[in-house]
Amino acid sequence: MDAAWPAPERHDTGEWVLRAAGGVTQRANSVWPRLAAADDAAAVRDAAYWYRQRRLPVIYQIFDHDGAAPLNAVLDSLGYTRQSETLVMSRPAEPQDSLSVSAGVEISEHPSAEWLDLWWSVDGRGGAAEMEIAREILTGCPALYALVRDDDGGPAAVGRLAVVHGWTADPGGAAGPGAAGSWGGLYCMATKPDSRRRGYATRIQQALVRAGAERGLAGYWLLVMASNTAARELYTRAGFREVSRYYYRQERPRRALTGC
Repeated sequence: MDAAWPAPERHDTGEWVLRAAGGVTQRANSVWPRLAAADDAAAVRDAAYWYRQRRLPVIYQIFDHDGAAPLNAVLDSLGYTRQSETLVMSRPAEPQDSLSVSAGVEISEHPSAEWLDLWWSVDGRGGAAEMEIAREILTGCPALYALVRDDDGGPAAVGRLAVVHGWTADPGGAAGPGAAGSWGGLYCMATKPDSRRRGYATRIQQALVRAGAERGLAGYWLLVMASNTAARELYTRAGFREVSRYYYRQERPRRALTGC
């Protein structure tokens, strides 16, 4: 997941990975506590200093498991909020001849202007400068970009399949480099508001999974907000199952006192 959404700036402490992208997306501007820190309190102070140098809020991406308890205790004591609970869902690959063919879906190895404009209009935050940073994130690893048009020929929905070579996951949940059978990540699934509930998202998802099968991927993962019931149902029907979840923890904004 880190390789599929690469931050333009990153600092690896050996335990944690600190990521920055000018504030564009939480994932690319968060601390990934990859390993338990020897001293959580000291590591939190160091991370805060790193982000303040960049005038960015301090955000942690924390996976929901028992090993996160010591860090959560430190963040609780500092008043960090908890937000944006997100499910990680995955499914294994199927034989290519068993997959549906989604007619009319355009697939490219680079995001077109139309693709970017539609995705940014649904998920983007900011102007042209922020969208350019987002483009850098999107193209930071090999990926496929799918677009489907409505009956009038305009873009209706888009999606992205990040292809991270050299990483795999086994049925027990372990992951590591150098194993056979890379997995792909489905990202940026976005449909224009006036084109929803017409099957476009399903066609995008099916086309990207089939494109992944053509490239020999062993399976797929995706991220979906826990609160997005409709999307969770869509992915469950497509064979995805929850394998993990995470949430973000962010420092509360500091405001200068005013008045008497």
